[in-house]
Amino acid sequence: MREKGWIKFISGLLVILVTFLLGGCAATNQNQQQAADEQKPQLIFADPQWDSVEFNNAVAQYIIENGYGYPTDTTSGSTAITFEGLVNGDIDIYMEVWTDNLQPKYGEDVKSGAIQELGVNFSDNAQGLYVPTYLINGDPARGIEPLAPDLKSVQDLPKYQQLFQDPEDPSKGRIFGSPAGWEVDKILQAKIKNYELDKNYNYFSPGSDTALATSITKAYEEGTPWLGYYWTPTWIMGKYDMTLLQDTPYSEELWDGGYRCAFPSMNITIAVNKNVPQKAPDVAEFLKNYQTNSELLSSALAYMQKNDVKVDQAAIWFLKNNEDTWTKWVPGDIAQKVKATLK
Repeated sequence: MREKGWIKFISGLLVILVTFLLGGCAATNQNQQQAADEQKPQLIFADPQWDSVEFNNAVAQYIIENGYGYPTDTTSGSTAITFEGLVNGDIDIYMEVWTDNLQPKYGEDVKSGAIQELGVNFSDNAQGLYVPTYLINGDPARGIEPLAPDLKSVQDLPKYQQLFQDPEDPSKGRIFGSPAGWEVDKILQAKIKNYELDKNYNYFSPGSDTALATSITKAYEEGTPWLGYYWTPTWIMGKYDMTLLQDTPYSEELWDGGYRCAFPSMNITIAVNKNVPQKAPDVAEFLKNYQTNSELLSSALAYMQKNDVKVDQAAIWFLKNNEDTWTKWVPGDIAQKVKATLK
């Protein structure tokens, strides 16, 4: 009996010891993982201040923070300033590089190795001069007659300067351009001058993306004329019926000779500073897989506008409702971590 009791005592002691050791190992592993997460470098995203890039930032930041354990932040500024920040290392990640608007600098910086292009975010985009479709076709439901039924192209615009009258200079029409500081602003001003539209129109630079969108919203709700620059994907194009004016078909020769043709549809890429693949290799792999499209982005942006939610809330809505899309970007264990935070 004493021998059996002694064996039971030793067995119980071993069970306690093994349990203690396993618990200690688990705690150690957990502490090591926590320490590793705390040591991960902060990743800075570029915010050139248009809505689709801010949405893409929010989605990527949520996945990186909750799935990979890296802290993130954003740096705001013009396209030129934020892109220069990417090159010199003040910014790590640029979720939407409108490549053709930044040539030849973009190509030179990729070639030099200062930045790395990880992939194409989306390529089904359009940009140029738009008008509300009701100006061309009318809108019987709203009692709007077609005021410019023959307006089809940019080349037709000299005939319609009075329709788009500039309230500050009635002798000319007004073309709404892009916000000052955007790289496309230089392109638009050059196009208008080279097309000699400056003889008939004043170029008006709104103060921000919001101001430009507000000018469209106001005109559309009032059923009045509006002419200006816009692009896809945006919530504006998801909500309103707008017509892109035709232009001379794109050719490299005409574009390089003063932007005398339509904007090319371009690859909107994801680029990172040269150091990111070394300091956050798992994030670099994730960004290589990150891919959206204009329809998906316009839907998310329209959700933001319709429900008056901030971009962070829209990112969570997107992640909850588009699992089949974003889970393809990450390994299974990362997807599970992200999903756990969405419940």
